[in-house]
Amino acid sequence: MPARAIPNHPAGRREFYPLFICAWLLCAVFYFLQYALRSAPGVMVPELTSAWNLSALGLSSLLGLYYYTYAGFSIIAGASLDRYGARSSIPAGIACLAVGAALFGLGSVGAAQVGRLLQGAGSAFAFVGAVYLAAHGFPARLLATTVGATQMFGMLGGAGGQFVVSPLIHGSISWQHFWLAAGAVAAVLAVVTLVATPREPERMPAGRGTIGQMFAPYKVVLSNPQSYLCGACAGLLFLPTTIGDMIWGVSMLQNGFGVDHAVAVNRAAMVPLGWVFGAPLLGYVADRLGRRKPVLIASAIAMLALAAAILFLPPGVMPVYLGGLMFGFVSGAAMIPYSIIKEVNPDGVKGSATGAMNFLVFTLSALAAPVAGWVLQQRAGGAPLDLQDFQQWGWYGLAGIAVAIVLALFLKETGSNARPPAIRPFLVPA
Repeated sequence: MPARAIPNHPAGRREFYPLFICAWLLCAVFYFLQYALRSAPGVMVPELTSAWNLSALGLSSLLGLYYYTYAGFSIIAGASLDRYGARSSIPAGIACLAVGAALFGLGSVGAAQVGRLLQGAGSAFAFVGAVYLAAHGFPARLLATTVGATQMFGMLGGAGGQFVVSPLIHGSISWQHFWLAAGAVAAVLAVVTLVATPREPERMPAGRGTIGQMFAPYKVVLSNPQSYLCGACAGLLFLPTTIGDMIWGVSMLQNGFGVDHAVAVNRAAMVPLGWVFGAPLLGYVADRLGRRKPVLIASAIAMLALAAAILFLPPGVMPVYLGGLMFGFVSGAAMIPYSIIKEVNPDGVKGSATGAMNFLVFTLSALAAPVAGWVLQQRAGGAPLDLQDFQQWGWYGLAGIAVAIVLALFLKETGSNARPPAIRPFLVPA
């Protein structure tokens, strides 16, 4: 049965649109899956280094390939959503993720590199698409809440990619079979999403100049200095999770703190699990207060204190699972700039605003992944990594959080209790 077309509905006057909400839920499942595959390599470090004979720098660089295409294709995802709508764009992203997962499971370095690039390219459509659908399905007054709820699904996947995948690959199946099975699941999800997502009228005329018109919204978004502030602030707050926890968290707990592998996996999973609760609740608080910046800045200060405590307090001072959970909870405030960037830009560039945001955020992760591996390798000097290596490396993360706090001071307050920014209507040239 073909998907039903939905007419345009003016922003600010809509309430709840069930067909878009159902499509948002399917896209949230896509976001869950891609986050699980993003974090899963963190529990396979010994297997991957052994299979491919890679150093810490080599493995970090290979896994970091994900963020290069994730960042770049976020721009394409946002433009295609604004140009073609969700039904044509999101299933293509899921299919790309499916192929990338299958290639990663073939077991060779070359296939893994191509697979990781395809995973990042396809995954770029998950969050951008989910926020786009949420903005069409839910009232505008719930924007920060729905963005946080979307991130909740992703971080559930991030946690599952650690504490669920680890016993699987060390028990019932091999790491290669895990990736092949994940690719099959993604392929099925692509078909279901294609059938269930409503069609929308194209908002730009087809024909001559289509490519230029497709990317025209980015001229609006990227000419706004606030967009860059949003991206830099959120990107710096993401790094302790995307690089610190999801790639090196298990290794730090094992090699730095002498924790057993199974316990290290469960403890590292507390960070994305904390996001599950923190992202929607902090978004709700920001919506309820009608203020974005106080929630963002207070949470970032708490991140700084908790990260320092985890790295430098003697063992036993902080409950082992509580520290990671609390850190993940306050890290959920990194989603608030995603609401701000949509509110400081015109309503007609929803997809492109989120795409630009993801590009800015994950370009930082793409650049930081090999740098993190290089710093650790230089610190170790060929010896096994130890606690001092990770503590010295952690200073870079603490500095990044501090810079994010400073940048947040310069963001415009866009909550409902602030004067709404003056936004010109967005017109695409004929």
